[in-house]
Order: sequence, then structure tokens, then C-alpha cells
Amino acid sequence: MKPGIEVVCAGILVADHVCTPMARLPGPGHLVAVEGMYLLTGGCAANVGVNVAKQGIGVQVLGKVGDDYWGRFVREDLAARGVDTSTVSVSSSHQTSQTMILLCQGEDRRFVHTFGANGALEAADIRKEALEGASVFYLGGYLVLPGLNPDDLASLFQFCRSRGIKTVLDVVIPTGFNYNGELEPVLPYTDVFMPNNDEAEMLTGETDPVRQVQALRGRGTETVMVTMGGDGLLYAQGSRIWQARHFPSTVVDQTGAGDAFCAGYIAGMVRGLSLEECIHYGSVLGASCVRSIGCYQGVFDRAQAEAFLVDNRLDIKAVQ
Repeated sequence: MKPGIEVVCAGILVADHVCTPMARLPGPGHLVAVEGMYLLTGGCAANVGVNVAKQGIGVQVLGKVGDDYWGRFVREDLAARGVDTSTVSVSSSHQTSQTMILLCQGEDRRFVHTFGANGALEAADIRKEALEGASVFYLGGYLVLPGLNPDDLASLFQFCRSRGIKTVLDVVIPTGFNYNGELEPVLPYTDVFMPNNDEAEMLTGETDPVRQVQALRGRGTETVMVTMGGDGLLYAQGSRIWQARHFPSTVVDQTGAGDAFCAGYIAGMVRGLSLEECIHYGSVLGASCVRSIGCYQGVFDRAQAEAFLVDNRLDIKAVQ
């Protein structure tokens, strides 16, 4: 690991094609004009990495891209934003993963995605020497990374625990996914698990977020957080469960808000903040993210986040 790197973010790397919000989706054979279209770096590992870097924390991203224009763009864009990309590997047999993000006024986002080189990422690509000396290891996109064997990933997380490296796990669950216990070997070595409520429902079979948290906490993770969009989040440490409301914000694009929250939480972990203060920091970054198109363009830096928190506090209450 290079000196000064405190956070390693591994997982999904994507080239995102994003349009500005349209009034309606086009019908078959029709064309709808939008104000602008953008090529942006995305994917859990990239989004969290860039937003951690914006907090003045040394961060390295680890993942896989294709040997193509989009792969070069992803690496160059991340590097330009202060992220170390020396551990991003290049696949000669897969194109870079890409997503089309369709924004429609008054409606949730639509996604068209190709897994590309992300499908070739294996636990062996996450070298232990790249983690030595880090404070936090984040893995984003588990369950859509078919090359990550659960037992191998559990061994990697166990290594982190033996070195005092805190682990944060996030998942992405595709439509039609059938859960086969992929989390059971990993969660006992996971310090923080962060699914959203839809993902938590698929993993537990529970529709009530409180019961989701209880079920996931019972699988061995130290801290469980279930994000619920406009309803904030539920989180548990030990036997207690709390609900935190979100900070109000003008929503332009919700893409990447969960990753921004995760980045803020990780920044708080690195700086030794309490659980509640980490929740506040993450919530500030999540709320700032949705104000503009893209996963990090509108996200606050450290000075902006800390200034906002001087006069703004979350509504947090115990629910159990």
C-alpha cells in the first residue's frame, strides 16, 4: 500500500451514460430530446472512493475494467479526482461495465446495464498487501460480482479483522436474484453491513425494515444499517435499533445517494467519530448528492459538510 492511503474501496466500476431529466419516456419508435447527456464514472467502488477523497482522506480503488475507451476514461477520471487507481486491473476479454441511466421527471430512475469486466473480479484480485496499513476496507456490489466466492471473501474479511482493518459491505441485488446463503460466511467478519430496504427484503424475506434489521443483525454483523430512501434509515448495534430521518434536499438525481452516505460514514470511521456522528456525516453527503446529476458532482467536501452540521442535526429516535 502507498503511504497516506487510509481507505481501500473494492468492487463495481462502471462508465455511466446519464441524461438530464425528460418529461416522459419515448414510446416505440419515438425520440425525446433532453437538455444534456453525460459520460460519468460510476459504480459502488468508484462513487465511494471519489466521495471519500473529497473529505481529504487518502483512498485507493480496486476493481477491473476492460481494455477499451471506457476503461481508460474510468481510470483517468478517478485519478483526476484524487483516487489512487494503481490496483485497478485491465481485462483483455471483457469490455468495461456500463450503465444507461434514464431520468424522467416525477419518476424513479431506469437502468440498462452490462456487467462487463466486473464479472471477472475475483477475491484473488484483492491482494492482501494492498490492504495492509488501511483503516477501512469497503466492498461494494457484492452479489453481482459472480467471481467473488463467499468463502474466499470471508477469508479476506477475516484477514482484515486480524489486522484491525474495519470492513464495510454493500450489496447490489439484480432482478430475479435467488439468495443461496452467500452472506452467511462473510457477515460474521463484517463490521458494517449497509443494504437498502429492498435488498434487505430479498435477503431476509421480511417486509418490515425493523424485522429486516433484526434478521441481519442475527447473522453476526456488528452494525447493520438499512437505508430507506426518503424515510431515512434504520440501524442497529447490539440489541438496540434506531431510526434516523434524512436531511431535506431538492432532488434532481437520486443516483449514488446511498454510496455518498456510505462514503461519509467511512470518513467518520477513519476520523474516529461515534456511531451517531458517522450517521450524521453520511447523511449530509447523501443529501448533498441528490442535488445534481451524477454520483459525486454535488457531494459536499469536508469543510462544507462540517459547516452544515454546525446548525443541522438529524432526528434520531430509538424504535427498539
